[in-house]
Amino acid sequence: MSPVVVLAAAFAYLGGLFAIAHWADRRAQQGRSVIGNAWVYTLSMAVYCTAWTYFGSVGRAASGGLWFLPIYLGPTLALVLGWVVLRKMVRIAHTYRITTIADFIGSRYGKSPALAGAVTLITVVGIVPYIALQLKGIAVASAVVIDGSAAGALHQPWWHDSTLYLALGLAVFTIAFGVRHWDSTERHEGMVAAIAFESLVKLAAFLAVGAFVTWGMFDGWGDLIARAQADPALTRLLTLGDPGAFAWSSWLALTVLAGLSVLLLPRQFQVMVVEAVDERHIRRAAWGFPLYLWLINLFVLPLALAGGLTFGAGSPQAEVFVLRLPQVAGAEALLLLVFLGGLSAATGMVIVESIAVATMVCNDLVLPWWLRRQGRHRAPTDLTRVILRIRRGAILLLLLLGYGYYRLAGDAYALVSIGLISFAAVAQFAPALLGGMVWKGASRAGAMAGLLGGFAVWAYTLMLPSLAKSGWLSAAFVTEGPWGIDWLRPEALFGLQGFDPLTHALFWSALVNVGLYVGVSLARPPGPVETSQALLFVDVFDRTTAEERPVFWRGEASLASLQALLARVLGAERAQALLQEQARARGVALPDLPADAALVHWVETQLAGAVGSASARWLVASVVEEQPLRLEDVFDILRETGRLRALSRALEDKSRSLERATAELRAANERLQELDRLKDDFMSSVTHELRTPLTSIRALTEILRDDPGMDVAQRQQFLDIVVAESERLTRLVNQVLDLAKIESGHADWHVGEVVLQDLVEQAARAAEPLLQARGARLTVEVPDRPVVVRADPDRLQQVLMNLLSNAAKFVPEGCGEVVLRVSMVADARTPMARVEVQDNGPGVPPEEQAVIFEKFRQGRDARERPGGTGLGLPISRRIIEHLGGRLWLRSAPGQGACFGFDVPLAMPYTANDEPSRGDELREQARADRG
Repeated sequence: MSPVVVLAAAFAYLGGLFAIAHWADRRAQQGRSVIGNAWVYTLSMAVYCTAWTYFGSVGRAASGGLWFLPIYLGPTLALVLGWVVLRKMVRIAHTYRITTIADFIGSRYGKSPALAGAVTLITVVGIVPYIALQLKGIAVASAVVIDGSAAGALHQPWWHDSTLYLALGLAVFTIAFGVRHWDSTERHEGMVAAIAFESLVKLAAFLAVGAFVTWGMFDGWGDLIARAQADPALTRLLTLGDPGAFAWSSWLALTVLAGLSVLLLPRQFQVMVVEAVDERHIRRAAWGFPLYLWLINLFVLPLALAGGLTFGAGSPQAEVFVLRLPQVAGAEALLLLVFLGGLSAATGMVIVESIAVATMVCNDLVLPWWLRRQGRHRAPTDLTRVILRIRRGAILLLLLLGYGYYRLAGDAYALVSIGLISFAAVAQFAPALLGGMVWKGASRAGAMAGLLGGFAVWAYTLMLPSLAKSGWLSAAFVTEGPWGIDWLRPEALFGLQGFDPLTHALFWSALVNVGLYVGVSLARPPGPVETSQALLFVDVFDRTTAEERPVFWRGEASLASLQALLARVLGAERAQALLQEQARARGVALPDLPADAALVHWVETQLAGAVGSASARWLVASVVEEQPLRLEDVFDILRETGRLRALSRALEDKSRSLERATAELRAANERLQELDRLKDDFMSSVTHELRTPLTSIRALTEILRDDPGMDVAQRQQFLDIVVAESERLTRLVNQVLDLAKIESGHADWHVGEVVLQDLVEQAARAAEPLLQARGARLTVEVPDRPVVVRADPDRLQQVLMNLLSNAAKFVPEGCGEVVLRVSMVADARTPMARVEVQDNGPGVPPEEQAVIFEKFRQGRDARERPGGTGLGLPISRRIIEHLGGRLWLRSAPGQGACFGFDVPLAMPYTANDEPSRGDELREQARADRG
């Protein structure tokens, strides 16, 4: 392809990334963050997939088959099984404003600048090969796309090497991308948004080329596998090797190494810990990130097989199969997309890694040295420019070191091998970091000894052999050992044979690192400052609020000096706003904010987020008078904090108890008011109901008294009305008394086993005259076998008569139909029997169905027909509820009404012909009647 086209596409893509970052930063300034999303967080983690993944995985699969998998199995297991570890790292980092992995380890061990500096130096040495890998990946990819050849420019003079200018260009782009201004919060929202977009681009490109090769150049998975199986050289790629000689140690070593790296690489710490917005996003990432890894590796083996079939097994172009395959197929548009995907994978790593490592170099190496050089009493008035210059210089230096390693290593190492060297380097942080989060007895001396010992073994067994194989050291160093001492051979140290170089180096470095870490920590236990930090880190989840976290500081300070220090580092406006917020949190005005230990600790935490814990500690020490802590002081502070914590919790418990009591009193008062209102309503309704028949009786009796000569027929009619109203009055009084007894719990109940059909038939016979008077027909539908329920027969009979008498009132005269039905409730948890009274009357309007069971509420037709009291249904509902059942209504306007109730069965209902308990009850009832 034309170099102009390739360069234009590359610059357009990088410009697009810059635009995305700029847009995300502007949104963040407006308070509308785009990274506060679990999917953005998950995609940003995919910065793990670099040029190594994009090119090297296919190359490794082309030579080793499925041996590319451990590099992705490790991170999968780390996220799925160890997401709690990541959550604890995020909680610690956010609580104490930690912004780098060096700061994390240094802070844990007494805010040690020496330990943080050692971590930074190891990181620089270990990460330089990884940056070289990205430069090599871009250089080789560019050569393939433009020249059709993977040959690089290593044999040209360095000033003619385009990779040098690529490194310089990436340095400028990274500075413009992430260090163009200084943010005291150390958040890079624009960078995270751009990295998430890059992750989508490289995934889409890799899936596109995989699908094209699998179904475009070949006839699917089956065709690829069948052709590969026909070639003995490719058949082995489909297996893990000889089952009898499978290198389990190498597989395990690669898996563990990759799993540690996803937590410990500076760029992973940056996006997974520092840039994390919400701890809850980790749960999504715990399965979302492994899903991403699975997708981006879906076509690795098919591409390796296709490359072997196209270019021959063992082709030296294996690492660029992803480019060469669409190239030979003439798919230029796809080729350009794949190139941009590879560029995306490499530049994403360079950007994030450079920013993270540059922050470490600034905060933990250069800035502490610079501040000490200035002197304790010559603190600078503005650190912003100093910090920006240091970080920009560190980025440029890192890229140049990466280019230098690329020139030194040459073609001796494949992309995957270079990456594994860096993985093994950062794995040296694991004991100090992971052990420091769970073991309070770990000391700074132990962490330093383990770190330096492990790093020395890594350099001797892995780094130096890589230089020897590149021709920069004598080959005899590897084959014969230094000075010809065989047991010091770096790849067979102390005679250990049978491991590949990486597993061998990992074994010895881990053994030395962990051994020194544990042994020296036991020999030299932590001092007071280390102990205090250990408590804060290990128990971070037990102290969720600032009040619950002890402050291990004693001395004297002034508010003015602390405010001036904050202003010098964070800016005057930012410092003023932060102090105002702190004063409001304490409930005082800013001038009255006490310069106590809590405020000193808070100021140091704010500064740590900007300049690192070591520099923050030095800056605070320059403006306060600190008293050295003894171990007894640490315990005293812990006891005092525990006492205050217990007191705070006791006050909170009392406050909650008071709130609950207040709520209960309020609810009781509201209930009393409601009962009082109900009582008034009840008395009003009762007196109204009593007044109606009494008024009628009085009026008629007065007429009879004042008219002795009234016609006999008229007199008899009036007397009949008086008798009916008296009966109605008696029913009303009896029902009011009955309801009062039931609601007060003083009613007499005689609950036992009852055959429901017998009660239904008795109620039907009793209601027959009422229905015949209306010209209505009653149909009874009951099961053949007895249905035995637990009920009070008299009360249940009362309910049945109430429902039947109501039906008699509502059915149309002369053509009424009433069905009395008994059935079983099939879908109830408790076995229940159901009784329904269905009529063909006008039904109950929807607006009345909700209140029909309330006291003195009657349907419209009932109000038009005197005789009802409005208490029958409320009493019936109370009876059924007392028996453990439910009374209900089902009605549609114009289609009649169906009142029914469910009552618990006394025993399971059986429909067979065997004798049952119901039959026994019926026989006993007949005997009693006889």
